[in-house]
Amino acid sequence: MTEDMLVTGKDRSHGFYSCVVKRIIDLIFCLIGFPFFIIIYIVVGLAIKIEDRGPIFYKADRIGRDGKRIKMYKFRSMKVNAPNILNADGSTYNSAADSRVTKTGKIIRVTSIDETAQILNVIKGDMSIIGPRASGYEALPTYKEDEVDKMKVRPGITGYTQAYFRNNATVREKRLKDAWYANNVSFILDVKIFFKTIATVLKHENVYTNK
Repeated sequence: MTEDMLVTGKDRSHGFYSCVVKRIIDLIFCLIGFPFFIIIYIVVGLAIKIEDRGPIFYKADRIGRDGKRIKMYKFRSMKVNAPNILNADGSTYNSAADSRVTKTGKIIRVTSIDETAQILNVIKGDMSIIGPRASGYEALPTYKEDEVDKMKVRPGITGYTQAYFRNNATVREKRLKDAWYANNVSFILDVKIFFKTIATVLKHENVYTNK
């Protein structure tokens, strides 16, 4: 991906909803849900610490809006210093039998509780409640021209691909669908994604990429 492609993305109008209204909704959601999230942070944080005494959070470089580098938070689900294993298409290896994952990690992954740590990113303004999946920053040069529109909006804790496909899609498919979302973002679409996410998590659909 070239710098010209990124500049083009920056100059496009994101619309009043995606630029202003979504941010207001994000902050209201965080404010209302703050007591609930505090309870999750305490319970999950203690479980992680008790199991192996390692850090509670996992921080990774991710691609943010307009291709900027951001630090994305997740509750740590793997053992300390676990090796990074990727599939042939560049996606993260993800299996129910993954020996790198802790006992606590298996629970918070299946329930997607590990993702709730990204509320910190939402408060900071790096992410939104709903938006494209945040890709690893090292993948930035691999983006094709028809995928780059994904970066027109803030990445989300959940989004179109997470809600409807979760891990049941290739990297290329996810990028294209996220680019479509960024070009068609609306309040109605976000509401549909929000409720679909709840259904997907409760049903434990497409949790693992690898069997």
